[in-house]
Amino acid sequence: MSHSILDFLRNVIVQYGYWAVGAALLLENAGIPVPGETILLLASFLAFSEHDLQLSGIIVVATICATLGDNLGFALGYYGGRRLLERYQSFFRIEKPVVERGERLFARYGSLTIFFARFVFGMRIIAGPLAGVLRMPWKRFLLFNFMGAALWVSVISSVGYFFGRHWDRLERELKRVDLAVAVAVLLIAAFLWWRNRRAKNGASSA
Repeated sequence: MSHSILDFLRNVIVQYGYWAVGAALLLENAGIPVPGETILLLASFLAFSEHDLQLSGIIVVATICATLGDNLGFALGYYGGRRLLERYQSFFRIEKPVVERGERLFARYGSLTIFFARFVFGMRIIAGPLAGVLRMPWKRFLLFNFMGAALWVSVISSVGYFFGRHWDRLERELKRVDLAVAVAVLLIAAFLWWRNRRAKNGASSA
């Protein structure tokens, strides 16, 4: 993701706060491919420096909106059926193997698929609609959906907050790494120059 896009997302989060987090998580989990995970990570990162944002508030808002979004996706899949899922798949350019993998996961693990779907690449935006198409019992879906949302949001938010809290230290370490790399490059360059010069002197003396 380019630097300009990250700056844009950061400005959106700073301006709209919890609303930006909630909207992104709601839309992404409903099945619309917006960068919900990135916004959640950035918001948690900024929670350490932006006084309007609190980690606990981000976790509560994101968990609720992720759960609601998945339920919207479930309803679309349940009432729209496989035909709507195929149109959705075509419109958002979701590759067929992603849906097929989701069906295999549902067939093998059942309701647990919903719990872990957010941690599986490509499954977060398709799990809700696919569960609806496959006619998973709604109460079971709701339970595993909420538990999975709470775990996923807590993990992502905690990671973002940790890096925000320790950013100054990370920045210092990165500067040290840059300095070490520069020194290593100079040493290698000096060694290559010395070896080349030695080889030339050896050739001229022969």
